[in-house]
Formats: sequence, structure tokens, C-alpha cells
Amino acid sequence: MASPAIDAKRVIADLRELARRTSDERGAQRVAWTETWREAREFTGELLGELGLRAERDPAGNVWARLEGADPDAPALAIGSHVDSVPDGGWLDGALGVMAALGALRCWARSGPPPRPLLFVDWADEEGARFGRSLLGSSAFAGTLDPAEVAELRDADGETLTAALASNGVVLADAPLAAERQPALGAYLELHIEQGPVLEADGYPVAAVSGCAGVERHRLRFAGQPSHAGTTPMDARRDAGLAAAETAVAVERIARDRVGVGTTGALALRPGIPTAVPGEAELAVDLRHHDPGRLAAMLSDVLDAARIAAEKRGCALATEPIWRIEPIPFAPKLVDLANTVVGERGGRPEPLTSGALHDAAEVARVVPAAMLFCPSRAGLSHAAAEDTDEADLELAIAAFGELVNRVLR
Repeated sequence: MASPAIDAKRVIADLRELARRTSDERGAQRVAWTETWREAREFTGELLGELGLRAERDPAGNVWARLEGADPDAPALAIGSHVDSVPDGGWLDGALGVMAALGALRCWARSGPPPRPLLFVDWADEEGARFGRSLLGSSAFAGTLDPAEVAELRDADGETLTAALASNGVVLADAPLAAERQPALGAYLELHIEQGPVLEADGYPVAAVSGCAGVERHRLRFAGQPSHAGTTPMDARRDAGLAAAETAVAVERIARDRVGVGTTGALALRPGIPTAVPGEAELAVDLRHHDPGRLAAMLSDVLDAARIAAEKRGCALATEPIWRIEPIPFAPKLVDLANTVVGERGGRPEPLTSGALHDAAEVARVVPAAMLFCPSRAGLSHAAAEDTDEADLELAIAAFGELVNRVLR
């Protein structure tokens, strides 16, 4: 019997309905552990229910559903992504992989059992938007989450991660029990938008992904002296804000020099008023590189630059790691198979390395994993303007469906 074809137009329709339910004029609002995120999961639960499948949540808050295979004892193929978004995010980031996975389940549920079990998964809190800890649910599955290290992380309103999870029925201390599902999985596949400009610039509708870059994310705190903006002479100031600003400029220079990327996406000044010299500044730094040695060198350079800036401004410096992950390659055989499927559809001849993080990176530690990318218009993501041409979406979804079928064989 021929393998069933995924209904790409239905997948896109589901994506648009999800956006209608969980977005506003500023973009997607599916931040993990919020009411809108729960509404998004209710919608995916409705779609699973149409297939006669039941959503099941693991101790880390990841949602699973199982379509039984002709050989129920064979290792399962897991497919999925994450439905959570950043604030004011895009309609495709994460959601594309979730709806494409549902589309693959739908075609097999209607045509007959797949050769082996097919597992749907929606990973919890991939983005880390509230607490700065990305890949929370998938790292619990992979066995790399230490609850003690993240228990006291706080959001902008001061709520702890522990409390936010508890309000969603998740006990943080029990999250590592999600790893008990590892033995059931034989492979993992994920479809995602590129979130960058390469595919669109090169004119390719789809690409295989070879792995994910490593990340170093740190919080730098500068402590100077708050003082009056009108009466403190310029040469007598201990301006923590300027120390942070000089460090932010250094991050850009260092990232360019090391051929990586560096971002200072969050800066808080205290007392935070126009009439006072900032006595405290907190700067969040995100560094990424596909080479572990260069990533380490970037971090060393940034910390040196922060020390120099603090000393110049008469400030004390404290540094705190928020989160890190080393560069992670995907399974070569799966990447080769994905690249074959991509080539049959006129996609990019060579796989891309992802500069963005994905749940597949954590999963790849313990299960063979691979990804497909489709283009992002103008390279935009994490913004309401995030989009992909519909023809490219349809082709990438079809390629993902075919890749799923070949891995199932």
C-alpha cells in the first residue's frame, strides 16, 4: 500500500485558526504557562480528538498523543514542535511543526495504521520567554534539566518558575520524570521556519538541517552609585548604565570578530528615571556559534569587556549564567534522508546549520533527530511580521510528510 500524503492545505488552515484564536494586533500571545497558551493547547486537543486520539501530559508539561502502529512494539517515531510563542510573536514559529505533525497523524489515522507507532509531541516552554530558560520541556525529556538550577528564576512580575508551573499543574521537582519516555522513541522529526534570510535569498523552498548552534546566555549586573542628574559632575559619576552600554557595544564587535552572533536583548536600569544617574544596570547577553571553541572565546571576550567597562566607570560587576547549550549535530543518517527528500523537491542542496534553538537539539542528545526548514519572508521571526509564502509552506509540509513516511518504513 502506498504511503498516505499529508493534506498541506488543511495544515495551513489549522495554523490560521490557531492564529485567530491566540493572536492580537501585535502578534501571537502564546507565552508558555499563560491562559492564551492553554487555549492553544485546547485547540490542538480538539484536533487530536477528531482523530480519536487523547492528549496526555508528562511530568514536565509536554503533551503527547500516540497513534498505534502495525507493529506496536517497534520504536516509535515522534514528530512535533512547540505551540508556545514569544510575546508579540509570529503565527508560524513552533506552531508550524505542531500542525504539520497533526497533519501527518491525520493522514495515517485515516488510511490505516502506520508501520510503527507515531507519536505527536508539543514540547512545553521552548521559547523561555518568561523566565529565560529555553527548551524547558525537551530538556526534561533529555535528562539535562536540573530543577534546582531554575527553581528561583523569576519573570518580569517577580513570579518564580516554580510557582508558574504549579499554577499549570506541573511540579518542577518531578519534571525530570519526563525522561522515562526515552526508551519508547526510535527517532524524532521536526518542521520549522528558518527564522533567517538564507533560504529566501537563495531561492530555495525547503532545506534539511544539520544541527543547532551552541548558546551562552548570561546576566551581567553593574553596581555604581545613583546620584542626581543635575548636580553630579560628569567626571564624578559612577554610571552603571554607561558601563552596560559599553558592554553592549562590545558584544556586537566581538560577535562580528568571532563570526558568531551576539545580542543584548534586555537592559534594566535603576532607579530608572530621567533625573538620576543609574546606580544599577542589568544586561542580558545571548551569544551563539556553531563551533564550541569560538563560542567559548566569545564568552571570554565579552566578560573581559564587561570587566573593563565596569572598572572604567567605577562600578562593581557580577555575572550570572542563565542558560547554555553546546552546539548539537543531528543524526547523520536522518539528515541524509531529509536532504534526499529536499533534493527531490528542488530544495537547498546542502543542509543548513540552525542559529536558532529548537527542541530537536535537546532531543538529539538521546534520540536520533533531524529537522526541515522552510523560508522566512525577509528573514523575520519573533515578530508579528513573520511569514512564509503559502506555496513554500505547502511544499515544505509535503516534504515533511514524505520524510515521516520514509522514516516509518
